Amino acid sequence: MGKHDQPGDDSDGGDDRGIEPIDLKTALEERYLAYALSTIMGRALPDVRDGMKPVHRRILHAMRLLRLNPEAGFAKCARIVGDVMGKFHPHGDASIYDALVRLSQSFAVRYPLVDGQGNFGNVDGDNPAAMRYTEARMTPAAMSLLEGITEDAVDFRATYNEEDEEPIVLPAAFPNLLANGSAGIAVGMATNIPPHNVEELCDAALHLIKFPNAGFDKLMEFVPGPDFPTGGIIVESPASMLETYKTGKGGFRLRARWEKEDLGRGQWQIVVTEIPYQVGKSKLIEKTAELLLAKKLPLLDDINDESAEDIRVVLTPKSRSIDPALLMEQLFRLTDLETRFPLNMNVLDGGKVPKVMSIRDVLRAWLEHRKVVLVRRNRNRLAQIEKRLEVLGGYIIAYLNIDEVIRIIRTEDHPKQALIARFELTDAQAEAVLNLRLRALHKLEEMELRKEFSDLKEEKASIEGLLASDELQWKTIAWEVGQTKKKFSKATDLGARRTTFETAMEVDLDAVAAAMIEKEPVTIVVSQKGWIRALKGHAPDFAALTFKEGDKLLTAFHAETTDKLLMFTTAGKFYTLAADKLPGGRGHGEPVRIMVDMDNDADILSLFIHKPGRKRMLVSSLGNGFVVAETDLIANTRKGKQSLNVAMPVEAKLCPATDHEGEAGDHVAVVGENRKLLIFPLDQVPEMGRGKGVRLQRYKDGGVKDARLFKLADGLSWTDSAGRTHTRTADELKEYIADRAQAGRMVPKGFPKSGTFAG
Repeated sequence: MGKHDQPGDDSDGGDDRGIEPIDLKTALEERYLAYALSTIMGRALPDVRDGMKPVHRRILHAMRLLRLNPEAGFAKCARIVGDVMGKFHPHGDASIYDALVRLSQSFAVRYPLVDGQGNFGNVDGDNPAAMRYTEARMTPAAMSLLEGITEDAVDFRATYNEEDEEPIVLPAAFPNLLANGSAGIAVGMATNIPPHNVEELCDAALHLIKFPNAGFDKLMEFVPGPDFPTGGIIVESPASMLETYKTGKGGFRLRARWEKEDLGRGQWQIVVTEIPYQVGKSKLIEKTAELLLAKKLPLLDDINDESAEDIRVVLTPKSRSIDPALLMEQLFRLTDLETRFPLNMNVLDGGKVPKVMSIRDVLRAWLEHRKVVLVRRNRNRLAQIEKRLEVLGGYIIAYLNIDEVIRIIRTEDHPKQALIARFELTDAQAEAVLNLRLRALHKLEEMELRKEFSDLKEEKASIEGLLASDELQWKTIAWEVGQTKKKFSKATDLGARRTTFETAMEVDLDAVAAAMIEKEPVTIVVSQKGWIRALKGHAPDFAALTFKEGDKLLTAFHAETTDKLLMFTTAGKFYTLAADKLPGGRGHGEPVRIMVDMDNDADILSLFIHKPGRKRMLVSSLGNGFVVAETDLIANTRKGKQSLNVAMPVEAKLCPATDHEGEAGDHVAVVGENRKLLIFPLDQVPEMGRGKGVRLQRYKDGGVKDARLFKLADGLSWTDSAGRTHTRTADELKEYIADRAQAGRMVPKGFPKSGTFAG
């Protein structure tokens, strides 16, 4: 505060120290916007025309100035990085070297732009050697990107210190953006573009020259999908890929390539020869080994890396009887042997505007850029021809009048003006004549001069015709694209397609889920108060089980850790539990209510192993019921699945299986609390997914006590309190057989006093 300022003085003027108050919000917005724009345009997003970020463009430009052409020798990477950093890119040398290294890695870039000599890293993720040890030069692909840069093909701008010039964009005879892809994270936006095959891109571009509004389905005939440097198999559906290319956003499912290798005598192993793009081999093996130790890959016995120059990862199965496809499906789900590569075609349109483009827009932008480059190069050549024609005109005059020219130069004080006045030469012509060396005079033969003059005139006419015709320009661009296609065709080792397309095999998801669990015997124990546990092994004697005080056994049975368990409650809901996820046998287990969202007033009625194909009859306490398939009872959430619709005071009561010991029942036996028994055909009970059901037995008072499904030909059995089994034949049951919803008759003599078939 200045010495004359008073507290509370709100004047906007600065104080006597020259400090000006500014609004903090405005200042932050301005500075953050400047940072965001700098990141978007100068670092993270590639230009749609040449597919390059500034650092890559500057690296290639510096290598061109160092004349590191493919046929030239190598130069130390430290020299290249030093030039890039000192002249063009005022950032850390580590970031420049990292970018240079990546451009040379054949497993990272589909068409490397840098030819590296030395240790440039590997697919295992090992770091490259320091830049003082490595050397580099450009590849033919990089030369294609730079082709015509000295012919005024693109604009240049001053470098950061205004001591030099750098190209704003490269001429890009090579479709680099889609061929090599790009990835970057800016402020508020990102880009991720997979690499593609150049021959396919060129075919699509040639089609677009003929049909600028070609449909995406037609373009996909030429470009079926990405072509990753590490190969692999794309299992994305064509419809999904079409939508991805159309919108510029989406992704591709990419799997490792594998084959079954026969070892003889029924033994076999799986060999992985290609892994997904951008997956480190050593980390992939390390994570798979961790899952193996954690027993999350029960079908796999071992994993070994036998790679040399080529990838060879060997997977040994636990047993030769295992289905290889099932083993691989399990690995695809749990490891990076299957990845999803996202596509976000967010690029700088014209080098300025961030925009998400479709594949058609990207190819069009490249072709339009090639047209601009073509026009600029030809205009530059035209200017050079006109300048040379002017000089040649002066040479011809000088040749025809060589003695007079020599006399003027020898005798005149100002020979230039004298030549201009004597022969009506232009300033440039006179200067060219004066700069002629004596040894060149013998070459100045009229025929040679006139032939060069004529050839240049012809070339000039050709260029003027090209510049005047849009059709000729596109024809020339098509020829150039054809040359690029020929140079990087699929017939070459570099251009051959590496990634193939397949449809993912239809594999039973339940089988895969079960395969992911180690199969071990367990004993499932549930108490009446809802405590559940899984004891290891099959307990021989359930009588030895202990429970909390005041609690006792509800049900116990033998199962496997791979089993799914279905739990039925008095609220008519089913819940699904995984046997391998249940608490162990130490103590009394855990309350089942912390595993599922059971209603407070609901109790457990039954818990059993789910068997696909089996059916159950759900019965309410009122005597209503219906038949339902067990597969329809599986709940995928903690909330369970409502199957039998009941409302208090009515509750769910029973859920007997429609088959017993593998035999399907054909009749239903229902006993009421009034001890009346009714038997009727099972086909009178409808099969439903959910509902209240139909009346099974009619009561004046009370409700149902028990129900059983049985095969009439085998008779109806029950167990008394002493554990003895009693059976009544079909003839003995005739008086109890009637239609559904009848009252029934009093139970036979000897029927358990408990009123249930279990005694």
